[in-house]
Amino acid sequence: MKRAYLLAILVVLVVIVAAAAYFLLQPAAPPAARITLGTTDKISDLDTSNAYDFFTWEVLSNVGEGLYKYEPGTDKLIPGIAERYEVKDGGSTWVFYLKKNVKFCDGTPVKAQDVVRSIKRVMKINRDPAWLVTDFVEDVVALDDYTVQFKLKKPVSYFLALVATPPYFPVHPSYPEDKIVSDATWGGAGAYCIKEFKRDEYLILEANPYYHGDKPKSPSFVIRFYKDASTMRLALERGEIDITWKTLRPTDYKDLMNNPNYKSVVAPGGFIRYIVLKVDAPPFNNVLVRQALAYAVDRSEIVDKVFLGTMAPLYSMVPNGMWSHLDVFKEKYGDKPNLEMARKLLTQAGYSETKKLKIELWYTPTHYGDTEADVAQLLKKQFEATGMIEVELKSSEWATYLEQQRSGRMNIHLLGWYPDYIDPDDYLTPFLRTESNRWLATGYSNPRVDELLDKAAVEVDTKARSNYYAEVQRILAEDAPLIPLFQGELILITQKNVNGVLVGPPMMLTYSTIYKS
Repeated sequence: MKRAYLLAILVVLVVIVAAAAYFLLQPAAPPAARITLGTTDKISDLDTSNAYDFFTWEVLSNVGEGLYKYEPGTDKLIPGIAERYEVKDGGSTWVFYLKKNVKFCDGTPVKAQDVVRSIKRVMKINRDPAWLVTDFVEDVVALDDYTVQFKLKKPVSYFLALVATPPYFPVHPSYPEDKIVSDATWGGAGAYCIKEFKRDEYLILEANPYYHGDKPKSPSFVIRFYKDASTMRLALERGEIDITWKTLRPTDYKDLMNNPNYKSVVAPGGFIRYIVLKVDAPPFNNVLVRQALAYAVDRSEIVDKVFLGTMAPLYSMVPNGMWSHLDVFKEKYGDKPNLEMARKLLTQAGYSETKKLKIELWYTPTHYGDTEADVAQLLKKQFEATGMIEVELKSSEWATYLEQQRSGRMNIHLLGWYPDYIDPDDYLTPFLRTESNRWLATGYSNPRVDELLDKAAVEVDTKARSNYYAEVQRILAEDAPLIPLFQGELILITQKNVNGVLVGPPMMLTYSTIYKS
């Protein structure tokens, strides 16, 4: 009897231990409530004062929020942490009235002083994204706990779009005033909080319990970083991830988009690719050399051979389909390579078949997907087809690449651009206006371009603005500090049970609308 009693107690204890172990080993959110996204992209910097690449901005836009934001899936600006705004003094003063229920992830209320402190922090640290503030804002002050006033250097017709970018986001008070904290997990006042971050491996987000807006449809959102497209595709096929986002290979997209086991979502095509030339150092301080390269480029070959037609040739920095776009590089250089003109200009610049122009062409191997090495290889072939250029290909991973760019250590390199704000200005000013283009470190400066861009920024008539931008684009083709290559759509592949994926013209993915059925 006693033995049976002890046996019963032992069975009960085993059950209790097993049950406890089961619950302790469960993830924070059950699989059905957790979304896992895979990407070959990388997070550069979880600090709004220093982050200036698109994928990182996407993450920051989900863990933080600005005064205004884009409605998911559209280019419509709607209230974020502000409930309304007023424009005064002919457009030189903007006043924002904050919502009173906005909180950081630890429950700390967000007040006007937090907005002001965060923006002035960006201005003080003054790194790559600072121009989005310093070029426009004379001063920003808190009129009271819930009122923020901006005094602009001049009226700006698109200022509402600027305050929707991460440099204007309020960040948690733990961020130091004058120091960059690249792996910080304090975040902002967005729909999600950062639970854990292991660089280049994973980022774990959990719903902000204090979020002022609609609660995220998935309480947990995980991002996993993959070294290449083939590994990421395999993870999708194994069911280890729910979404692939930037970037599979073109053959993968063609295959998976026709596979009934998956869904696909195509984002609008405001994404552009281009070549950056450092114009304040030899050999690209000679405009003849820059123009010779522009004559040698074959965009159609790159689009057809590398991207299987999923991209389109681009002949301006302003993308096709956006008002004011002109095919200025096609007008000046043609739509096919002109090797005769390229050789003529190289000869004038002092080069020959026995005295070749030697260049190091840089690319980053994973940030834009596995195809980047193929793009670089084709450009090498096209430049060397002149018989007067010798190209050495070099590469570095994204974080190193950014530092090389900031310090001006790459004389010619490949880059891409997603819009900060939906306006032609965002495809011209950041690259061509003196001071605004410091992040690119090309040394390009043209007083006439500066004058035209400044006039366009304050002009309210679209036709007049378009005329200014047309002239800027023609100067761009003549000076060739950048050579546009192609533009394209972004494609997401998801599991069949994933819903709520919304990607609009700003091309950023809103995590809070995504859920599994």
